Amino acid sequence: MRARYPYSSGDARPAVAVPAGACDCHIHAYDARYPAAAGAKLLPPDASMPQYRDIQARLGTQRAVLVTPSTYGADNRAMLDGLAQLGEQGRGVAVIDGTESDARLQALSDAGVRGIRLNLSLGVTSSADQILPLAARIAPLGWHMQLLMAPDHLAAMAPVLSGLPVPIVFDHMARIAPHQAGAHPAHALALRLLERGRAWVKLSGGYIVSARRSIEDAALDALARSYLDANPERVVWGSDWPHASASSGMQPMPDDARQLDRLADWTGSARLRQVLVHNPAALYGFPA
Repeated sequence: MRARYPYSSGDARPAVAVPAGACDCHIHAYDARYPAAAGAKLLPPDASMPQYRDIQARLGTQRAVLVTPSTYGADNRAMLDGLAQLGEQGRGVAVIDGTESDARLQALSDAGVRGIRLNLSLGVTSSADQILPLAARIAPLGWHMQLLMAPDHLAAMAPVLSGLPVPIVFDHMARIAPHQAGAHPAHALALRLLERGRAWVKLSGGYIVSARRSIEDAALDALARSYLDANPERVVWGSDWPHASASSGMQPMPDDARQLDRLADWTGSARLRQVLVHNPAALYGFPA
């Protein structure tokens, strides 16, 4: 039987009351009209914005940030198509290779792009030696640099990341596993950059970093709260819909309503609006 909600288990609404203007800061669009990049590791089925609207209606969120996934390399067309459909309630994070003209980057900004992503875990386009030159390219636009890399690699990049001319956004909890919290130098680096206001972190992909491959993993609690305690004004949330790693068989399909409920476990009522509404507005330029 077809699931009621595309690429999401369960059909209940979140138990938590989601505030008006809430933003899902990490989703992807997939479209077979656009070819996958050579060597892409994740090749999920199509996932469209009309399908995502069903998820929004279930969750009670209004805003979303589309991120170009590793599947497409530096081809942003699927993301831009989805962004056009989201309109003023959407923002984008692109992937670039550094050959783009200033005019092309400005066009991306005009379309709603507010940052670039370097995926050094699954990406086939980006490399660590691009971090500094790409940061220099996007600094005049006021964009941020979103990073995903293994903890050992992240820790080794500390001197570079501490001096970047743009804000850093760590997605998927900085890819720190719960057992590494408080023990790995990458976690200490992420906390230090958060405390200084130089970085943000997405409480997304908890089911990816969990040893249980589940958002219900209680070991996630201390990791998530460590980021909130470091700087609650630099934390956002994302569902990671349509969960390409799950549709590829790497873990069970998450329940997106439970992902929001788990966020509420971590934030408490006092910080929930901050993470879902105020922080995304500041990072992505949504109306206050």
